[in-house]
Amino acid sequence: MIYPEKVKSVRIAACDLNGQMRGKRLPGFEKKKLKDGSIRMPLSALNVDIFGADIEDSPLVFETGDQDGLLKITSRGVLSIPWLKNPTALAPVSMLTEHEEPFEGDPRHALERIMKSYESKGLKAIAATEMEFYLIDERKTSLLPPINPISGQRLSTPNVLGISELDCFDDFFSDLQNGCEQIGITVQSITSESGCGQFEVTLKHCDALAASDDAWLFKLLTKGLARKHGIAATFMAKPYLQDAGNGMHIHFTIIDRNGDNIFNNNKNEGSKLLKSAVAGCLRCLRGSTLIFAPFANSYKRFVKDSHAPISAQWGYENRTTAIRIPGGDFASKRIEHRVAGGDTNPYLVMTAVLGSALLGIEKKLTPIKPVMNNAYSNSAKKLARNWEEAINYFENDKEIKQIFSKELIENLVRTKRQELNKFKKIESKKHWKYYVAAI
Repeated sequence: MIYPEKVKSVRIAACDLNGQMRGKRLPGFEKKKLKDGSIRMPLSALNVDIFGADIEDSPLVFETGDQDGLLKITSRGVLSIPWLKNPTALAPVSMLTEHEEPFEGDPRHALERIMKSYESKGLKAIAATEMEFYLIDERKTSLLPPINPISGQRLSTPNVLGISELDCFDDFFSDLQNGCEQIGITVQSITSESGCGQFEVTLKHCDALAASDDAWLFKLLTKGLARKHGIAATFMAKPYLQDAGNGMHIHFTIIDRNGDNIFNNNKNEGSKLLKSAVAGCLRCLRGSTLIFAPFANSYKRFVKDSHAPISAQWGYENRTTAIRIPGGDFASKRIEHRVAGGDTNPYLVMTAVLGSALLGIEKKLTPIKPVMNNAYSNSAKKLARNWEEAINYFENDKEIKQIFSKELIENLVRTKRQELNKFKKIESKKHWKYYVAAI
C-alpha cells in the first residue's frame, strides 16, 4: 500500500446509494488501520438521503441498533487528493458486514455481483463513460454561467465543440487532466458541449468496475478542482431548462475468454449476441428509469429534440434513441447506452446496464426493429414519466429483481420516497441549491 509523500490525513470513503462519499478523516499516523481492516462505520451510512439524513423507516437504523460494518479498501488503492491545500490521501473502501460478507446495500458490491455473473460464463465487460457537466456560478440567488477568466464577462451563449472556451478555462482543464493522471484515470478527450458553460470529458475503455470507479472519482475530482479555481461544477441533469441536460453515456462491449468481442460478426449490424444485449437493455428501461434518473430534476432532461432519449428504442448511429450502435471498426463493435443523467450513481448505472444486457443474452431476446429516422417522432414504450412513477416501477419490476438484490431495492426505494416527500416541501425554484451541493 503506497501513500503520497507528506500525507497529513487520509479520507476513508465508501459510496452511498446517491453516489456520495461517506466516511471518515484519519490522521496520518492512523493509516495502519487500513491494513488491518479495523475501520468501522454504520451500515446505515450508505443509505442516507441526498440531504445527508437517515432514512426514517430503514431497518438499518433503530430496528437493528444501527449496527457497524467493516470498511475494506478497494482494488483502487490509496490516492492523492490534488485540490486540497494540505497533502491528503483518499482511500476508496467498500462495506462488509460484521461477518466479513459483502454488504448488499453497497452499490459497488451490486456491480461486483454482475461482473461475477459475466465471469461465470467466461465473459468480461469492458466499458467507458462520457461525463457531461456545467461550470457554474452558484454565488447568486439563481444558477448562472461562470465568468470567463480572460474577459471577465459572464458566458452567455453555447459554443458547441468550440476551442475558445477550452482555452479560456485552460488552467482548470489542465489541472483536471493532471489530476486524472494522478489518480489513474485516462482522459481521451475534452470538448465544449451544446449548453452555455457545458463540457464533456470522455474516459478510456477499461474493465467495467474500474470504469465505474473512474466515473465516481472523476465527479469528485471535477467538483473539487472547480472550487479550487473559484467556480463550481455541477452534474445535475438539467441545470437550465433552455439548455441541454447533462448525460453520462455508457459505452460497453463484452469479450470472451479468448479476448474476442462477442458483439462483432465482421458486419455493420453486429452479432446476434449484440442484438440480444440490446433487447435486454430495452426490456429493462422502464423498470430501471429510477437508476438513470434518480431525482425530480432528472426528468426535465427527457424532452423531445434534446439528444436525451424519451422511449425504449435503438438504432445504428442514431443519437435520438436510448440505445445506439456506433459505427467504426468492426472489431470495436459496442453498445452506447444513452439514458443515464450526470446526476446518477455510476455503480448503479453500470449494474443496470450490464445486468439488463446479460439478461437479454441469457434469454436470447430479440429486439424490436432499429429506428432509422427521428426516434422522437415514433410511438414507442416510454420511460417512466416522473420520479414517483419511476420509484414504483423500480420497486415492482420482475427484471429489476433479477439484477439487484432485495435489500438494495428496498433501501433505494425508501431513500427516494423520503427525498420525494422532502422536495415537495421546498420551493421548486430552490431545488437547484441542494443538487449543486450534493450531486
